Amino acid sequence: MARINDNFLKLKAGYLFPEIGRRVSAFTDANPEAAAKLIRCGIGDVTEPLPEACRKAMHDAVDEQGSSETFRGYGPEQGYGFLREAIVENQYADLGITADEVFISDGSKCDSGNILDIFGPGNKIAITDPVYPVYVDTNVMIGNTGEADENGAYDGLVYLPCNAANDFVPAIPEEKVDLIYLCYPNNPTGATATREQLEAWVAYAKENKSIIFYDAAYEAFIQEDDVPHSIFEIEGAHECAIEFRSFSKNGGFTGTRCAYTVIPKALKGYTEDGSEQAIHPLWSRRHSTKFNGASYPVQRGAAAVFSEEGKAQVATLIEGYMSNAKLLREACEAIGLSVFGGINAPYVWVGCPEGVTSWGMFDRMLEEAQVVITPGSGFGSAGEGYFRISAFNSRENVEEVCRRIAENLG
Repeated sequence: MARINDNFLKLKAGYLFPEIGRRVSAFTDANPEAAAKLIRCGIGDVTEPLPEACRKAMHDAVDEQGSSETFRGYGPEQGYGFLREAIVENQYADLGITADEVFISDGSKCDSGNILDIFGPGNKIAITDPVYPVYVDTNVMIGNTGEADENGAYDGLVYLPCNAANDFVPAIPEEKVDLIYLCYPNNPTGATATREQLEAWVAYAKENKSIIFYDAAYEAFIQEDDVPHSIFEIEGAHECAIEFRSFSKNGGFTGTRCAYTVIPKALKGYTEDGSEQAIHPLWSRRHSTKFNGASYPVQRGAAAVFSEEGKAQVATLIEGYMSNAKLLREACEAIGLSVFGGINAPYVWVGCPEGVTSWGMFDRMLEEAQVVITPGSGFGSAGEGYFRISAFNSRENVEEVCRRIAENLG
């Protein structure tokens, strides 16, 4: 008898974004004339072309594959040195991170789930609410939770509520937890944590021998000078944190796929008998066993993000998306809605009109304005009553969305 992993049966409905896709498809099938007018501001996928510097670097790398003298086959599973060194030089200068503490992958989404391979059962896991669904679902899949209740909350997880009252940055838990998921700038709320708040989390993690999983996929969008870009800016974080970063949103690599995870050699976990164990060699072993490395042309393209031309082109992309976020913020504020985010992140987090649920707002925007948004409840029970608008779109489309918001919701 071939046994399945019964934990998959605990998952509620479909993963959020495929469920959005299903509903959109049903609407357009029933209303084919609306399909041409549909504007997607739901899933956080970029829309503008890859920077020219990245495209040229990838073209050159592909040409290298056409000659036996420059052809490359299997590369180092942890990533080519030229990319790891460029990351340290440009992203972690003066933060005490070395190139061999950087692991190249094909996506932060993958890494944030795969990291659980090296942590055993019995860990108490803290999740912010609302939250990027991957953090929850991968813990369900691996068996770290019980069943979900009627609100979709899973037994065994410690939920940390984020709301307008705490600026969507949760309080430190009163109980002891072992693994902590933090994402700043935050997806979905667009909130950021202050240096003092991150210092409190690091102090908590060190005191309780916990590890912080810090998702910094959106750090390139930070506009305010006093907002930390990395958890490793905080003293002591090398001993209690792992950081996930991606080229998806800053460099437009959502389809090209390239990311990296930083695991300091000072980071320790504990065996069943309480002995210390460095995390770095465990992740390196896991990476080498289950992953053959991101492709050479893609890594050359990612390295070009840090060239002078690449930096300028990425800055232009970010400026465009953040200008879109400003327009979306202003459009929602103009009709009297409560608006958060969109200042240091490409997501605008909006309170629904009184009496309208998150999915109700999704349906209203789809049917009345032909705009796809993301319902806040899809990110957790604390997201009910909100919706997320992505600024990843063309200026023309964003201006049209703003017009439709005024026309249909004002």
